[in-house]
Amino acid sequence: MGASRIEQLIEDIYEFVESCRMQPLSSTKVIVPKDELYDLLDELRLRTPDEIKRYQKIISNRDAIIADAEEKAENILRQTKDKAKDLLNEHEIMQQAYYQANEMIMQASEEAERIRREASEEADQIRTGALVYSNDVLTEVERVLANAYDTAISRYDGFIGTLKSNLEIINTNKRELNDQLYPQESGPANVQASDYDEGDFDFDENTFMPDGE
Repeated sequence: MGASRIEQLIEDIYEFVESCRMQPLSSTKVIVPKDELYDLLDELRLRTPDEIKRYQKIISNRDAIIADAEEKAENILRQTKDKAKDLLNEHEIMQQAYYQANEMIMQASEEAERIRREASEEADQIRTGALVYSNDVLTEVERVLANAYDTAISRYDGFIGTLKSNLEIINTNKRELNDQLYPQESGPANVQASDYDEGDFDFDENTFMPDGE
């Protein structure tokens, strides 16, 4: 069976991330276009229920398989009993017919039980396989979403760090300039530069997430 649509979407996300530009000065981080990544993740989220429904339908066939096996078994028993009655109607071979009938009924019962058992085992295997596949799909979706989330957090952390570093450089340059322009009045400039502290750069992880997410 060919790859499902959800498997293709996961492959597309891998290829998309691989095609993104590397972040400057980093060999492990990439710059990910947020809108394009969200489009792929949204389609993946929409496709996931359909994929699970498809395998739930496979699971539901278990009852049909067992019912068909039971019907076949009942037919075998009915035909055997009918044949046994025909044999018993022959007076001259009644004893032989009685023996043969019992043997045939016993064999038919064993065959019916075997059919039911094999059908039940086959249905259980189908159900287990479908559940395992559905779990693998959800695990892969969870991993992709977690990686996307970690990438987004890492990118914004880097942005805040760069912004803070540039602001500190500007403040330092401003203090040096004020010391040269107003050597007797360097105090106010230093006070203004100290207005920025570590707390100014503590953002919630959702600060830069799009509205409605």
